[in-house]
Amino acid sequence: MLNAGLIGCGFISKKHLLTLSKLNNMKLIAVSDILESKMKEAVDFYREITRTDEAVSWIKDYKRILKDTSIDVVIIAVISGLHAQIAKEALHYGKHVILEKPMALSIKDADEMILLSEQQNKQILVCHQMRYRPVMQKLKSLVMTGELGRPYFGVASIRISRPTKYYESASWRGSWALDGGMLVNQGIHLIDLLVWLLGDVESVYGQVGTTNNSKETEDIAAGIVTFRNKAKGIIEANTITMPNNIGYTLSLFCEKGTICLNGPSLNRIERCYIVGQSKVEEELRELCTDMNEHEYMYKNFIDSIETCTVPLIMTAKEGREALETIFGLYKSAKTGHPTILPLSSFDSKEMSE
Repeated sequence: MLNAGLIGCGFISKKHLLTLSKLNNMKLIAVSDILESKMKEAVDFYREITRTDEAVSWIKDYKRILKDTSIDVVIIAVISGLHAQIAKEALHYGKHVILEKPMALSIKDADEMILLSEQQNKQILVCHQMRYRPVMQKLKSLVMTGELGRPYFGVASIRISRPTKYYESASWRGSWALDGGMLVNQGIHLIDLLVWLLGDVESVYGQVGTTNNSKETEDIAAGIVTFRNKAKGIIEANTITMPNNIGYTLSLFCEKGTICLNGPSLNRIERCYIVGQSKVEEELRELCTDMNEHEYMYKNFIDSIETCTVPLIMTAKEGREALETIFGLYKSAKTGHPTILPLSSFDSKEMSE
């Protein structure tokens, strides 16, 4: 049994608590937040969904969780600007880490985390849970086995709404130093899927814009991605869709077929055609109904710790690739020129200069 400590008891923490409640080999023993009311809310919620009254400690100073030798895994669900700092501290104390996206707001921090995890022989799971959704696993298989043929073109579209009141609800939201940008927060899942499915990125050209003067970060972004296999990709994203979210679209155009998913939760098949494979669409539609990706992600993480034979799907190195692609787009928007990858350095704070 792995013992877990949760750092950060805000909105996103409930997803982690729900997942923990479904597991037999990991349990919550401590929570930390700067607000006691948030800790109480998290513990009450966990006890309600697990139907137990097991003791869960409230610890305002998160460093006490890191120093607690009875805790094996630290779940980090604080604001984006603190992800890397706390993750590195947790690794220093010999903890495995489950880290909310984005993994960091700089290439330097991401690289330091990867190095530390290797030195400490500890796992970092970056929460890009969409990779674990069965329909996405099937898409990856279709690409890897060659059933879709050579990838030619992919499109990641994010059309959602984040009104002014969203940014006003917390002072860190919309800042380059602590939030990191719209693509890093709202767009990173889809961009991760695009890169995961189409391959290593060679270059990115992009532009960004801001319409909301109450914040620093972009609310419009457009990018052209060139992959090393010569496929092309388009990233188009905005958080100004009125009056509410339209949703997300992920499209793959390949040598032997076209597949397009869309919907508020990216759980609908808009188009599925593969030469000579008439039953794939039915299979994908069925797989779209399974949205237990958080549970599959945690189980893969636990298996990777308990056995050497199961690789972690969403490692820190994998998380770095999506982050680097976004930073490449940001850098291009600043310079007016395409960014060639890999990037040796970039920090989201550079966008405010």
